[in-house]
Amino acid sequence: MVGIILASHGEFANGILQSGSMIFGEQKDVKAVTLQPSEGPDDLKAKIEEAIASFENQEEVLFLVDLWGGTPFNQSNGLINGHEDHWAIVTGLNLPMLIEAYASRMSMETAHEIATHICEVAREGVKVKPETLEPKKEEAVKVEKAQPTGAIPEGTVIGDGHIKYVLARVDTRLLHGQVATTWTKTTQPNRIIVVSDSVAHDNLRKQMIEQAAPPGVKANVVPIQKMIQVAKDPRFGNTKAMLLFETPQDALKAIEGGVDIKELNIGSMAHSIGKVVVNKAIAMGKEDVETLEALKAKGITFDVRKVPADSKESMDSLLNKAKSELGM
Repeated sequence: MVGIILASHGEFANGILQSGSMIFGEQKDVKAVTLQPSEGPDDLKAKIEEAIASFENQEEVLFLVDLWGGTPFNQSNGLINGHEDHWAIVTGLNLPMLIEAYASRMSMETAHEIATHICEVAREGVKVKPETLEPKKEEAVKVEKAQPTGAIPEGTVIGDGHIKYVLARVDTRLLHGQVATTWTKTTQPNRIIVVSDSVAHDNLRKQMIEQAAPPGVKANVVPIQKMIQVAKDPRFGNTKAMLLFETPQDALKAIEGGVDIKELNIGSMAHSIGKVVVNKAIAMGKEDVETLEALKAKGITFDVRKVPADSKESMDSLLNKAKSELGM
């Protein structure tokens, strides 16, 4: 029997597992794994691995995940590496999808078969009353290309020749659910660019990020020097880019190289040895304080918040707190 992992932000996976049991009865080899606010990607990965280890058949595993591009998807996507012939991921988890997956296990023997079958059922489960509110189906419209494809000669000017930065964000987790949904919808980029030397040379992380892009938006991972070159290339004039940096140090290098960023959104900076926690999402060490002050000296302004709905925090207050606790 195909094993099923239900993965979500918060308690959604546990709740839908309970709903499924009420309708279809208790199910063998189905596990819910949840990412709690206090946990990180590694915690979730460990939970998923533990759940899979409990399955009688670990050759066929189906991941039903809440959100494309979120941490539950990213961690499932990392684990599926090397198992692509037998494992499958379907996002947009809803109750019709889960019920159909349970029913399909009775006649289908592979995760791939079930994944293909349940997608249509999940879509059909989204209905509206009164029916007049149902969106009208329109013919696909041709979308302007975000940036040139193919061999366009150097020096060619596309649009006004200047790449547009709709958001530049420092986030240790880079591309995850909050970025792939709320920030993408708010800022409307046509390209997400992760700017990181370390990630650009890590093929697995690079692949995971590129695959986690939300529908309609392409994701790339580039080294800092490559981003500096792209920033000066007039062929990217139609690109509306969201830049993601793992650290403020990477952002500073890019800005010093000529990437024309005026404001940095500080989303999260993970805690590690030698750093102090200044709010729920941000920890700083001495190098971080010095880097952020160097950015400030260059005229960069800061938008300190995890998601658009949050109130902005004062970077000066956070820096003063960090300096006080670090003895600077």
